[in-house]
Amino acid sequence: MTCSRFLRLALVAVAGVTAAVMSGSVQAATPEEQAVLAPIQAMFDGMAKRDAAAIKEPTLPGGVMVLMRDGKPTQMTFEDFAARVGKPGKAQIQERIHDPLVRIDNDLAMVWAPFEFLSDGKVDHCGTDLFNIVRKDGKWLIASVADTGRKDCAAQ
Repeated sequence: MTCSRFLRLALVAVAGVTAAVMSGSVQAATPEEQAVLAPIQAMFDGMAKRDAAAIKEPTLPGGVMVLMRDGKPTQMTFEDFAARVGKPGKAQIQERIHDPLVRIDNDLAMVWAPFEFLSDGKVDHCGTDLFNIVRKDGKWLIASVADTGRKDCAAQ
């Protein structure tokens, strides 16, 4: 094999791997991964509607959140979070994740994903979400959430 042919094959291989890595998205997930992501989207939909019941619905009772802000953890139950976010407000809010890493083992799953939190359509903060998800009676539920939140988001 000549050097130039080898280089062309290497470039094609690198381009293929790059395309595969760059195309990762929520839409590309397997049906099992989609099922794991569904309660996360349901929680986000409830947050956007400021509907406390809808925020709590996809969660495991007694579950907790740990929000890391400036190196300090703030803990709260899902019930407290739902009451806080479920209050009427003037700002339109939306949280969205992208490029989720989903891992599943039987009835246990985790999702690690970068996120942006928008207020009135503008990025307020961003970071990484970590969801622990369990399957109970055939239904995936969020057992816990941890996230980082920072203001130095490139999308601002």
